[in-house]
Amino acid sequence: MHNKVIVCLLFLAYLPLITCNASLTLVSQRSSCSWRVRIAFALKGIELGPSPSQSYQRWGSAEQYKGLNPMQQVPAVQIDGITLSQSLAVIQYIEETRTGHRLLPADPKKRAQVRMISDLITSGIQPVQNLYVLQKVGAEKVQWTHHFIQRGFEALEPILKGTAGKYCVGDEISMADICLVPQVYNAERFKVDVDQFPTIKRLNQTLLKVGAFKESHPSCQLDTPAEICT
Repeated sequence: MHNKVIVCLLFLAYLPLITCNASLTLVSQRSSCSWRVRIAFALKGIELGPSPSQSYQRWGSAEQYKGLNPMQQVPAVQIDGITLSQSLAVIQYIEETRTGHRLLPADPKKRAQVRMISDLITSGIQPVQNLYVLQKVGAEKVQWTHHFIQRGFEALEPILKGTAGKYCVGDEISMADICLVPQVYNAERFKVDVDQFPTIKRLNQTLLKVGAFKESHPSCQLDTPAEICT
């Protein structure tokens, strides 16, 4: 199966649609869920394009988008004739169907650790600070988000102390690292003192030097609004 899959981008905030002859991905620049997918695709050598800044048309209403993804969340990926709408499902699908960098270790114990860390972040921390939840929380959203990221990192730090080498699990970049970096970005946005968590901080700093993480960063997307590029 070819590794170079052209995937089109959409942005939930503005809902532009890009059409091409291959797959369709729905991505919001600063969404940690979408960022995970961008990192995974970059590590696998899967091309994202064309850029929405080059050519797009309006997707339309939220109800129209609901036909693609009933949860109306990002990302939603149409690939190989199916639609996937959860980031870990997308990542594990391309791991199983595309060559390139391995995202899950061959060793079953390490693979389980990668999945444990990934689930801790994507199920235990991120969902309570996504945009829909924060809109419901209202004026207390900063305190709310800070509390739950702090609580999650207090659990994550000792786990990573036990599993980490150069990266989250050993010395190979995995799905756990893909999940970690966007969550640290959110922690810093909401003024969590990452210095409290030296393992998390070290891993994040190391990963941000890797090409796939740098090129997928929200500030590096051609269509990123100016207020995000700060």
